[in-house]
Amino acid sequence: MASSLVCSETQSRVSSVLNRDVKQFGKKYMFDRNEETCWNSDQGDSQWVSLEFPQPVKVSEVKVQFQGGFSGKTCRLEGCPKDGDLTSFAQFYPEDNNSHQSFPIQEAPAVHKLKIVFENSADFFGRIIVYSLDVLGERAW
Repeated sequence: MASSLVCSETQSRVSSVLNRDVKQFGKKYMFDRNEETCWNSDQGDSQWVSLEFPQPVKVSEVKVQFQGGFSGKTCRLEGCPKDGDLTSFAQFYPEDNNSHQSFPIQEAPAVHKLKIVFENSADFFGRIIVYSLDVLGERAW
């Protein structure tokens, strides 16, 4: 059964933070389970979130909650083994609203690194606001 792959040992990176204000809008707020906090990217196309897991995983679902008006419109998953090059393996298309959205991923490869690329945004300036993000799946031992 699929469970959350994001744990305390998962390393995360983001493309940008609004005004570099990590205290108010940093990446950690996507994973803190607090509805009042969020990651807020700076402006520009192709914002992204990168996750490096402590062991290889197979992704089966991505769950995300955006702020309406600042959601990704076309999103792409890229992944690779520990020392490999990222390759694209799935796309999904969120709705532009505040709801918790879930995207099943079919036949994902085993990956050590996962990058969620928000190719474009509902926001004219390309900003993305994520209140919660979770990746479900299983370890690929």
